[in-house]
Amino acid sequence: ATAFMGYVLPWGQMSFHGAVVITNLLGAFPVVGDAITTWLWGGFAVDNPTLNRFFSLHYLLPFMIAGVVVLHIWALHVTGQNNPTGVDPKSKADTVPFTPYATVKDGFGMVLF
Repeated sequence: ATAFMGYVLPWGQMSFHGAVVITNLLGAFPVVGDAITTWLWGGFAVDNPTLNRFFSLHYLLPFMIAGVVVLHIWALHVTGQNNPTGVDPKSKADTVPFTPYATVKDGFGMVLF
């Protein structure tokens, strides 16, 4: 969504028609689709209010995404990892620490990617 809104910001013919096509996809939702599309456009067609909304959202969404990532990492550290083996940990020796095990595994995945 953030990338799409950034694509629309130059406001040329390609980005205008891209905004029309992509936002019209919301109209496919039964009952509420047309209302959502009209609300997103800020009127009955893609125009200046749409561009202003997309600019604002394109600026704000990366901060919201970063905040959700921080909350996710915080929740993972507070509650710990999942226990797929079903062993009920009775002491600290029955658990696996996040670092270095998950950190190395995630780093390896990022390097492969």
